[in-house]
Amino acid sequence: MQVLNITHRRGQYVTVVICVIILCMHLVFQPPTDPSERCCACKDCVREKSHSTWFNELFDPSIQLLLTRGNYVLNKDVYKYWKGLQKNKKDSDYRAVVEKMFSLFPDKTRYTNASPNRCRTCAIIGNSGNLKGSRYGRLIDAHNFVIRINMGPTKGYEDDVGSKTTHRFIYPESAVDFDNSTYLVLSPFKVLDIEWLISSFTTKNITRTYKKVRASINANRHKVMILHPAFIKYVHEIWLVKHGKYPSTGFLAIIFALHICDQVSTFGFGADQYGNWYHYFEKTSSRVRTGAHSGSFEFDTMMQLYLESKIRVFRGR
Repeated sequence: MQVLNITHRRGQYVTVVICVIILCMHLVFQPPTDPSERCCACKDCVREKSHSTWFNELFDPSIQLLLTRGNYVLNKDVYKYWKGLQKNKKDSDYRAVVEKMFSLFPDKTRYTNASPNRCRTCAIIGNSGNLKGSRYGRLIDAHNFVIRINMGPTKGYEDDVGSKTTHRFIYPESAVDFDNSTYLVLSPFKVLDIEWLISSFTTKNITRTYKKVRASINANRHKVMILHPAFIKYVHEIWLVKHGKYPSTGFLAIIFALHICDQVSTFGFGADQYGNWYHYFEKTSSRVRTGAHSGSFEFDTMMQLYLESKIRVFRGR
């Protein structure tokens, strides 16, 4: 009986060893992944299917990112959502405003050139005080696209935030001047925002929305893009689960980058190491109010993207 037990155990050991050897051979000698099956040439591609259902369920590759002549007609649900964001329910006729807009600015379908041979790296630069003393400037400028938010300046802060800007997300109340090479990305939360954009390049007669705004800005009209209201709705309802009244420009930029970039890094979001929320370009560290946005939920969602290995997060100091 003892001899039989020893023989049986030896047989189990041999079986286990054989299984381990077969597994190792499979891992070592399996054929390499066909490059054409990959989304991009980066080590990790943000749009590749995730092991988690969370990202796969939220990410919609077919969403319209930017307004064009071919997609500006809004379906009933999108129009109802977008009009619901607007305080002035007697805004001008949307279609007439958009037609005028396309007579001034490019009507192009952009960022459809994703391929297994491309590795487009993007940096999204928030305005948190945690950028002070971070020395991220060179790292930020090494990205293909550097996307900045609202009024965040570079002059005088180059060591920490870099000097390169390829895109800047704004709305009328946060407008600044642009250099000739930077894309202006308007986040339109109301028809009046599009009217202001038109006016700032033409008549310069709109000087107030719900507050005083700049009558004009310096920018290259051939590098103007307008976020699609359907994209704003998608970010708010799908990614933020309707937290806050509408998404912040910073969070819109992050989700936009997920759709047009192969590798995404964020800088300058969240509080500093002491838990203070303020802008890096402010002289005092007064607390930043998130207003109509759900800052904490947006930050938690960004960190979930980090945990899912979809973005890199640089927290600064």
